[in-house]
Amino acid sequence: AIVSGLAGEPRGPREQRGVGQAGEVRRLWGRAAPSAFLSVGQTFEGTQHVAHAGGSGEEAWKVSVQLQEVDLGRGYVCGSMEAYGFSSGAQAGQSVVTFWEGDVVDDSNSSFLTSRWGASLETDLDHWSRFKAWGGLGRPGARQGALQGCSRPGGGARARDKLDLASCPGIFMRWKERFFVNVGPECGLTIAGFYYVCLDRQTGSIEGFYFDPNSQPYQRLELRPTLQGRNGYSFGTYSFS
Repeated sequence: AIVSGLAGEPRGPREQRGVGQAGEVRRLWGRAAPSAFLSVGQTFEGTQHVAHAGGSGEEAWKVSVQLQEVDLGRGYVCGSMEAYGFSSGAQAGQSVVTFWEGDVVDDSNSSFLTSRWGASLETDLDHWSRFKAWGGLGRPGARQGALQGCSRPGGGARARDKLDLASCPGIFMRWKERFFVNVGPECGLTIAGFYYVCLDRQTGSIEGFYFDPNSQPYQRLELRPTLQGRNGYSFGTYSFS
């Protein structure tokens, strides 16, 4: 979140797609149907709401996101995120750009179980259930049972075919910021956490919740698609090499 990563830690094929502890999760859900908004060059703009510690108010940062790579076959997305509108700190009045990588929750690469970055089973249930689209995946018991089944070897078999991602109105993802692009790690901001994300495949709107055990909870990301990028424009050009 641009708020509170370890940049570039190595991830094995199973770990990096969030498959977790059970091999059964690779085919638990119908593959997520694609969306025209989930395409290279698509940009989104909106805000991230960050509450101050102690209930002393809230900031609303302006945020722009551009998709740099989309590979649904691998359940992989990546892009850049630019945040600005900080009211205090070393970056007040300036923008901060990060590079992020993401998992698309599907039937063969990623499950709803995160198993990393400090997220527990309870954390996953708490955050995924905040999305309206989560309610369209089946009965509450089926949703919770599927996630719990993924957390133990041999579990999850009873949840097979209970959650139908193909007909769900949302595409669920996790976005993990990997490194700063235009500032150094001494900028005073950290990227240790990650976003739970849901994209509405009809409208292209994105809702997200940032999780980091050491940051304020439930920082909400709200984005809307723009025509930038899709017409050959973008908010900036950066090299990620």
